Amino acid sequence: MKPVRDPPQQILHTEAASSAWSPFRHAVFRRLWIASVIANIGGWIYNAAAGWMMTGLDAGPLMVSLVQVATSLPMFLFALPAGALADIIDKRRFILVLEILIAFVAGLFAILVSADRATPWTLLLFTFLIGTVEALEAPSWQSIVPQLVPKQDLSPAIAANSVGINISRAIGPALAGVIIAAFGIAAPFWLVAISNFGVIGVCGGNHRKCVHAPCRRKESSVLSVLAFATPATIAFCVRPWLAPSDFSSLPALTGLCFRL
Repeated sequence: MKPVRDPPQQILHTEAASSAWSPFRHAVFRRLWIASVIANIGGWIYNAAAGWMMTGLDAGPLMVSLVQVATSLPMFLFALPAGALADIIDKRRFILVLEILIAFVAGLFAILVSADRATPWTLLLFTFLIGTVEALEAPSWQSIVPQLVPKQDLSPAIAANSVGINISRAIGPALAGVIIAAFGIAAPFWLVAISNFGVIGVCGGNHRKCVHAPCRRKESSVLSVLAFATPATIAFCVRPWLAPSDFSSLPALTGLCFRL
């Protein structure tokens, strides 16, 4: 008879590896997840506050809808180049630099709003700048997860990231309305600038012992795929770019509807 290789331990190991909470056993992932949820809440607060602010600056449907254009257009323009860039750079440092940049831009716009110097076009400009930084950052966020957790915890870690995004999407706009009603239109923009400090602190900390070294390539894997792209792969890549056009229609004019 062949010896049995202790199946109960294998079953327990599989169950532990598939646990939804297993990624949170790793300190770096846990801290970065919490910080990213807070930062994402700040991003949704900015989107809601920007749309509401535009209805006060210029209530024309075109200008109000341009806020959503300024938010979504950077993802359409820069997502693919950002993915290629994320394959060949140090993701942690890249995220750190971009988070500092978001905090700076949001803080600068908060100063303009507090000084009552904001105009419809400055609102669109700063919204586009923040959207551009977020578009450049998104692929690095998605691809840094394998560097934070071991292979057996990768699937629940990716799922936890999706849960965090949905949590921030649910909380952010509602919180923006409460803050605007309680503290005025400038308060959300100050909160957005502050909300990124958590990610800055985690990424700026000394976590090199806990994070695997980034995979450096002479050529980006995205560019390699495009070199051998078929019509099916091109359609697969283009489809997500077109999806936000349908999703953005309702949020674009929501603030104007409530103003009316």
